[in-house]
Amino acid sequence: MVSIIILTKNEEQDIDLCLKSIAWCDDIHVLDSGSVDKTIEIAEKYGAKIAFHPFESFGKQRNYALEHLNVKYDWVLFLDADERSTPAFRNALEVAISNAGGDTVGYYCCWKMILEGRWLKRCDNFPKWQFRLLKLGEANFIDFGHGQKEGSINGKLAYIKEPYLHYGFSKGWTFWIERHNRYSSQEAKARLYEKRPFKDIFNSNTSIRNPALKSWLSNLPGWPLLRFFQAYVLKLGFLEGRQGFVYCVNMAYYEFLIKIKMKEYKSNLQNHEIT
Repeated sequence: MVSIIILTKNEEQDIDLCLKSIAWCDDIHVLDSGSVDKTIEIAEKYGAKIAFHPFESFGKQRNYALEHLNVKYDWVLFLDADERSTPAFRNALEVAISNAGGDTVGYYCCWKMILEGRWLKRCDNFPKWQFRLLKLGEANFIDFGHGQKEGSINGKLAYIKEPYLHYGFSKGWTFWIERHNRYSSQEAKARLYEKRPFKDIFNSNTSIRNPALKSWLSNLPGWPLLRFFQAYVLKLGFLEGRQGFVYCVNMAYYEFLIKIKMKEYKSNLQNHEIT
């Protein structure tokens, strides 16, 4: 019914549990971009089909997978190695595909962010929607910030409200901080150079509204502190214990990195124009 594609690079710590959670799927593909650990060995153990392609960006890598992998089914689901399917998500996925109208070509999905066994429902502003399930040949991706979003769509998009699980901290905080330092550079450029019209913050489509909100909110004085206050206080993140506090602090730090890099890029651009 559905083919599943996982993008990997050195994911030996997470790929085992990810593949175990989707053992019900009979067409699993791993598109690797240069792993030097046991990622491929583990994937082969689960019968996944392996392909290789150098990584440029998440959007381009997903499009390469859609264009070059010999998938079995018309519907394709993208998961990351640190994500897990659940029986309820599988059921919702199958129901969505079975009931998809002729003009429905894709679905937004959402995750449960898990930190040390706790679901950060409030701190992570659940639900966060990501374009992950699509009909082959009817949709693709474009890059946005450090990630990607839907690109060309030949039809309508709908929502699967049952979440999958996301273990974004499985490799530890050192890895998370290093990765988000890189992400903050990409996000800063996107918010600065691809700023959305103000009217987009009122759009009902979260894929349009959220990038616009990020671009405009980033200009507010003290935005990183406001981000902490919004998630920890207004969204009742304090009810999620120590995990909630640590998460909110680090997300505020991530926003701080984005803000100072936006200022740096803007300054560099102005200096270049002067010279």
